[in-house]
Amino acid sequence: MQPAPDSQFAIPVVTAQELLARPDALVVDLRTPDEFAVDHLPGARNVPLLSNEGRALVGFLYKRDSPDAAFREGRGLVLQRVQALVNEIAELADWPAPQVDLQERALDMTRRGIQSLENDLVAQAAALPERPVVLHCWRGGLRSRSVVALLRSLGLDRASGLLGGYRSYRELIRSELEAASLPAAYVLRGLTGVGKTLVLREIEVLRPGWTVDLEGCAGHRSSLLGMVGLDPVSQKAFDSALGLRLRSGFPGPAIYEGESRKVGDVIIPESMWSSMQAATNLELVAPVERRVDVLLDDYLARPESRGQLRQQLATVEGRMEGSFGLVDLLDRGEERELVRLLLMHYYDPLYRRSEKGKSYEVTIDTSNPSQAAADVIDWIEVHAAAHRRV
Repeated sequence: MQPAPDSQFAIPVVTAQELLARPDALVVDLRTPDEFAVDHLPGARNVPLLSNEGRALVGFLYKRDSPDAAFREGRGLVLQRVQALVNEIAELADWPAPQVDLQERALDMTRRGIQSLENDLVAQAAALPERPVVLHCWRGGLRSRSVVALLRSLGLDRASGLLGGYRSYRELIRSELEAASLPAAYVLRGLTGVGKTLVLREIEVLRPGWTVDLEGCAGHRSSLLGMVGLDPVSQKAFDSALGLRLRSGFPGPAIYEGESRKVGDVIIPESMWSSMQAATNLELVAPVERRVDVLLDDYLARPESRGQLRQQLATVEGRMEGSFGLVDLLDRGEERELVRLLLMHYYDPLYRRSEKGKSYEVTIDTSNPSQAAADVIDWIEVHAAAHRRV
């Protein structure tokens, strides 16, 4: 990007790459709450310039009438919100907002119309200062540039914009995931309920940076009941979580929990999926009653999960051979019998079909997840040492 000529309207901007390298930056996402909920930059704070409804109305007017009509409507909505907007940003930035008539200031900035504002607010490459405040919208357009201009006119000279907005961040994450170079990989495999996730997380405690928690990133356990008690995320948010994980690096191998290509509704990126397909497989096992305990703790840890589980059970039973009255068992409080039936007649047959043809280098009991994690680490370290000698 070529720097713009010096101007009182020059808006300092940084790239997504530069911003992610500065964890001390306060990132203010000016998009609507709905846009923010789909995905956002790591640590970003949502201070919406427009509400969900306001943004929808402006977009409707833009398509139906004209950019000028949309601008006039948006301007009116922003004028109603500008005082609260600046106060919220000031509090986050630990900055005493000036006691001025912000509506009058915003009116003055926008009175010449959308085209003048577009021409006046020119992006200019700049280095991030100390304690930076970086604001962005969807594509680094007028939403963010106008707010940066307003804040800088009020004295917040730490304010900058994000070149290309959220869209540039999204493009960066996608390119990094596509080009990811991953270390030697190991996959923890085993029947449902053996506690693969528990072992994975214990490994991370003992060897920080060795694991990739795909289910944690997805907010889903990768099965028809996998969303119960969790909050599944969008594909964009899943990619962001994985991108952040990759950026933190690998001091050792990459250890995954065995998954299909989809974890709920999100898809594992090709680079990571290839790593998993080429990985060394480790089998985790546990007695049936231990598996029942793990699943009960996992799926029914929150009382509000029962209703969600009840709703999904009818769908699961429709895919099983035979009728087992799963919903009735839940309603009668016979959870252990319910889980045993699910394991025997649904999960175990499904898993064995998916694992057909796979081989395992070692089998480890997971009745004690901490000990199992230590056993996995010991095996990998011995295995890696043997390969280095070869």
